[in-house]
Amino acid sequence: MIYYQLRNELWKMFGKKRTYIGFGAFMMAHATILLLFRFWKGPRLDMARRLELLGFASEKFISNLTMAVAVLIPVALLLMPLYVALVGGDLLAKEAEDGTLRMLLARPISRFRLALVKWLAGLLFSFVLALALGGLGAAFASCLFPTGGLFAFLPMDNIFSVFDAAEGWDRYAIVTLMLSVSAASIMGLALMFSCFNVKPAAATILALSFFLTSRIIQELPYFHDLQHWFPTYHMGFWMWLFEQRIPWAQIVQSLSYLFGFNLTLLIIGCVGFQVRDIKS
Repeated sequence: MIYYQLRNELWKMFGKKRTYIGFGAFMMAHATILLLFRFWKGPRLDMARRLELLGFASEKFISNLTMAVAVLIPVALLLMPLYVALVGGDLLAKEAEDGTLRMLLARPISRFRLALVKWLAGLLFSFVLALALGGLGAAFASCLFPTGGLFAFLPMDNIFSVFDAAEGWDRYAIVTLMLSVSAASIMGLALMFSCFNVKPAAATILALSFFLTSRIIQELPYFHDLQHWFPTYHMGFWMWLFEQRIPWAQIVQSLSYLFGFNLTLLIIGCVGFQVRDIKS
């Protein structure tokens, strides 16, 4: 029965127009940024200088893969949280706003089961959105730039790496999959707020406020020693996969933190939904 209920939730979710806003925004962002890279020489000349200073042939690494990563990172950091929070905030709060929550709970299902199915639907959406982000970047970049190796430059994380084409695509694929973990964490945060008596927009704004506040404090140099305590630090673990030698111990630690973080959010949301008065 959970399977049928989850299937219906997915039909309902992907039947809403706002679910596709993120996919459309990703297409526009990728197209705009990659066209600028293609027809404005400034960014490519800067990349070429950095590569040549380190003794690498710039024509080999200014490629479709390098440009796909150059777009993937800012879009994943700035746009993806917005659209997963938008969907997560809708999952339960929208049912209450539309007046369908009472009808759902009139059926012989528990509130915990309803919240769990909503979370599973949001989890699948996060996975699909992350795959779309990586896939669109690779597709657009392959149409505009030649094939070649990967040049990954993330100055804020002190990452400067080069890979051949085969290993570069492997890293890109793994990063795309791991992005879904970060997306699911933000979705779970929005769903937790959605479990309480708030409007969908309020649940989305609260989740984004929490995310941005954590990100701002984490980036302040005064709190550098405390950054390991902030969820946004661990949500960015996927960027470490671009390091020349992958720090697997650090990645496993962040994945463990995010597992506990998501489980805590789900429990708090279920408890809040369980005691919520839906008749008022």
